[in-house]
Amino acid sequence: MMQTPFPALDKRVIVFAGAYGSGKTEVAVNYAIGLATSQNQPVSIIDLDIVNPYFRSRQAAGEMEAQGVQVIIPQNEMRHADLPIILPEIRGAIERPDGKVVVDVGGDDVGARVLSSMVDAFTPEGYEFLIVLNARRPFTSDVAGSLKMMRAIELSARLKFTGIVSNTHLIGETTTAIVIEGYKLAKEVGQAAEIPVAFVSVVTEVAKLLDPNVVKVPVFALSRQMLKPWEEKIKALCGS
Repeated sequence: MMQTPFPALDKRVIVFAGAYGSGKTEVAVNYAIGLATSQNQPVSIIDLDIVNPYFRSRQAAGEMEAQGVQVIIPQNEMRHADLPIILPEIRGAIERPDGKVVVDVGGDDVGARVLSSMVDAFTPEGYEFLIVLNARRPFTSDVAGSLKMMRAIELSARLKFTGIVSNTHLIGETTTAIVIEGYKLAKEVGQAAEIPVAFVSVVTEVAKLLDPNVVKVPVFALSRQMLKPWEEKIKALCGS
């Protein structure tokens, strides 16, 4: 079975955006942990997801902090607010010259609008803006739909995408065939948008089975961090 090394990106700020159900937050959380455990430099994650109250990177704050990731989120009574709260430390993290920063942006163009208020903090040479595509979701199942969604997010965020993360999955029913299907779509979308596929992300069990002669970009192996509310309760009851 193949090994799956961490797909490190050179830019200091890595922004993940994507449609609802793309798995964007899972990718962002795993990527922040991967940075913290594979590189000797400070790592922060900024939770800017104001769209989905059930799958926000702040839910995995404890696990990320245990791995050395600084989690930047509203505190106290504003922790679970559905508001585009721009803390001073958010802009500061994006503008500072050192350390890696992962940004988890809310789904679709509505969630990406929060980026437009601080677009001046991003320098062209300092960030990656990655669209997370899941070919098994209704609005990103073909090239036309994916491009339409991407353009809406770009317009709202006032930033241009620099790359694609292919994250096609069916949770526990994901197979290598499904992952390859999504990778092929991501390549077509990338060609149309003139941006590269940065990497393919998939759970570790499936990542090990992918043929590097077929998937010719880095493969990022995910461990599931984002649980549904009822799964969180079961985990708490089981004490694990």
